[in-house]
Amino acid sequence: MLTDKNRHIAHFDLDTFFVSVERLINPKLIGKPVLVGGSGDRGVVASCSYEARKFGIHSAMPMAVARRLCSHAVVVKGDHEAYSKYSRLVTDVIQDTVPVVEKSSIDEFYIDLSGMDKFFGCRKFTDELGEKIKNESGLPISYALASNKLISKVGTNEVKPNGQLEIPFGNEKSFLSPLNVVKLPGIGDKTKITLLNMGVQRIETLAQIPLNLMINLLGKHGADLHRKANGIDESPVIPFHEQKSMSKENTFQQDTTDLKFLHAELVKMVETLGFQLRSENRLTGCITVKIRYSDFETNTQQKSISYTNQDHVILKTVTEIFDKLYSRRLLVRLIGLRFTDLIPGNYQINLFDDSQEKIRLYQRIDSIKRQFGEKLILKASGI
Repeated sequence: MLTDKNRHIAHFDLDTFFVSVERLINPKLIGKPVLVGGSGDRGVVASCSYEARKFGIHSAMPMAVARRLCSHAVVVKGDHEAYSKYSRLVTDVIQDTVPVVEKSSIDEFYIDLSGMDKFFGCRKFTDELGEKIKNESGLPISYALASNKLISKVGTNEVKPNGQLEIPFGNEKSFLSPLNVVKLPGIGDKTKITLLNMGVQRIETLAQIPLNLMINLLGKHGADLHRKANGIDESPVIPFHEQKSMSKENTFQQDTTDLKFLHAELVKMVETLGFQLRSENRLTGCITVKIRYSDFETNTQQKSISYTNQDHVILKTVTEIFDKLYSRRLLVRLIGLRFTDLIPGNYQINLFDDSQEKIRLYQRIDSIKRQFGEKLILKASGI
């Protein structure tokens, strides 16, 4: 295994990705405060421009609150297809250039450049890749180069927008020390309050707290934060295509042409795979439906979609594919569903059309399923 000194990890982040794509589509939005998300008062801000952030607006904020903070902001509903298109474009550019890339979300990438310094120079290579991404996509991008993923990510966040930074090996702690503890990934509201009540505001102070005290205070999470505060992160860059698909099939005990039954089975499959996606913090960009008839002829059809992990969005596509695919009107022996083009991502990416109530409903249903089992709550159409 490479030592830290020999590790070179770059973190690339497409600045305010959704807003930047909207500005490519409509240049009139450049320089204006822009809110991307649900346009109704019950909608949620999925992303906002730096001009809007000056008013205290942030992602996941209720749109009604954001509008009150900045009444002259331009609200854009969001273009799922455009976001997926540009995300794939940047992914292709990076994959064509480097051997090991981890796509940590629709707009973030980790790149392992270890060993590159012997032949080309990691900083020079990173700068040239950044320019290539900007030229081919038209999107602004920030990036940082460091000895591990943690430092490179924090570094990128510090130089946004459209900035570049290199943190040399050995400078990890000195780089982190003056920063506020909330700059460390993994510190949520609860942990933040706990640390502030202890008088811990800067990462330097957090790093000085004895490990056993951190464990007593926060358990395993405390030990993890202690390592992060000291600039330690040994996590590898994991190629995002490692898990290529997730699928589910059902072979019926008795062949059938009952469309109501078949649609109900599809609903169950979508619920199962959708819950799996959200539990693993993944999104799918391609859906395949499979039908096997009683004569064993098997037909499949797939469709690329905007990255999502929402049941109601996926089910609409699955139903459309199935209705087109089921053309022979013979008895059906098996139906199957497969999700491919999987990338890391959480529910936050899909807030454009959602109300706060719908978001909370998904979160509560998933929480109940994790606690008591998936079959405790089912859609009526799947019963």
